[in-house]
Amino acid sequence: MNTSWKLQDAKAKFSQVVENALKMGPQYVTRRGKEAVVILSVKEYQKITTQKPTLKEFLLNCPKMDDGFEFERQKDYPRDVEF
Repeated sequence: MNTSWKLQDAKAKFSQVVENALKMGPQYVTRRGKEAVVILSVKEYQKITTQKPTLKEFLLNCPKMDDGFEFERQKDYPRDVEF
């Protein structure tokens, strides 16, 4: 089955494109030979948009550093710059 459609074909067979997106997965639509858009089922769209944690959730779930953790500074000095 087709997963890539020319824009003109996708417009003419939109029902088929939607049906394929529901049954087979993402359907790519090209315009002037380049991929332009993807048609997804709602289920697929929700899966990729709802799995991302918020920044707050991400930071709160980061591994914790223990009290003995020390940062090691670089010993490099800045280079001399003439103005």
